[in-house]
Amino acid sequence: MRRRISDVAKLAESPPPDKLLIYPSIEQILLTKVAVPFSFQSMTSRGVFGGWLRRIGFKSLSALFGLALGAGPALAASSGVIVMYHRFGEDRYPSTSVTVEQLESHIKELQSGTYTVMPLADMIAAVRQGTPLPDRAVAITIDDAYRSLYDVAWPRFKEAGLPITVFVATGSVDRGTPDTMSWDELRELRDAGVEIGSQTVTHLHMADAADAVNKAELENSSRRIAEEIGVKPRFFAFPYGEASAAAKTLAEDAGYETAFGQHSGAVFSGADFMYLPRYPINMAFGGLERFRRVINTLPLAVTDVHPADPKIGRNPPDFGFTLPADRAQSIGLACYHSAFGALEGLQRLGERRIEIRFDRPFPEGRNRINCTAPGPTGRWRWFGMQYYVPAE
Repeated sequence: MRRRISDVAKLAESPPPDKLLIYPSIEQILLTKVAVPFSFQSMTSRGVFGGWLRRIGFKSLSALFGLALGAGPALAASSGVIVMYHRFGEDRYPSTSVTVEQLESHIKELQSGTYTVMPLADMIAAVRQGTPLPDRAVAITIDDAYRSLYDVAWPRFKEAGLPITVFVATGSVDRGTPDTMSWDELRELRDAGVEIGSQTVTHLHMADAADAVNKAELENSSRRIAEEIGVKPRFFAFPYGEASAAAKTLAEDAGYETAFGQHSGAVFSGADFMYLPRYPINMAFGGLERFRRVINTLPLAVTDVHPADPKIGRNPPDFGFTLPADRAQSIGLACYHSAFGALEGLQRLGERRIEIRFDRPFPEGRNRINCTAPGPTGRWRWFGMQYYVPAE
């Protein structure tokens, strides 16, 4: 029996703990516990209607019916999804690795004809400039340049013709750390069209570090990549997804055009381009059903997010955001906190402003808030934010 959207947030009373990078989110409730309208997945380009759909300019029945509902390619073309990996086939690191079988299932799904996998740079440029994107545009990023990227994932991505972007903490490469790729291997990827971005020198916790330390890390990692790769990096990924307003400014001042976190959500023109979301993928959250639903998400295009600074000062913070002018996009809105679970008592101020008040402080370290609403043809609209609470 289908559950009402209003009941969704009550389905998980004790989310599984995770002490490292990936926190449970509302997606686990919304995307795996609730029945949704019937799926067109089995009737995409692989099915009997595939040739006809392509001839009339649609990649799937979902796209065709979405257009009929007034929420198809024209709406989705303003956004894209970025996924983030770390390790591959390293089962001793379940919170940062995916299995080889999961990776292969992801690649197969991305090759199904439903999606357009594109270079990260092309996606960011299009969103910035307001250039239409294909429906279900996806970009792939990999953090830390571990050896399993080179040994396991890269041959598969290369064979599939899927573009990737790799973020590198240059200190590990310079030291020749055994489980990290070498500069020669990174140059091999560069020559094959892979973009190399920065993730500092030492992969530090930037929200805890002094401005002078962060400035040196940003500038020195950029310099080392330029020396070894031949191109100054234009993209930066915050280690652990931990950022602050000051660190974002320093990254921009160091010449990075765009920076990325590790919080969930789709990329759209109104997002913070110095702290863009990426969906983290690991063993626990790397099943095909979850992956498929993540790469089909649409943005919940909120504005005026408060606090804007990802580093929490006053704790608990007063959290709020302004909903899109299209009220249909926020029907069934539900929010979830990585430590507290489903958030009750969302306060609506006027027609569009949402405020949430917490009766207890956020725990030290990383805290994620995810807000979602059902979208067209079984897809979900998504807004996520990661906040960091320093140790006292």
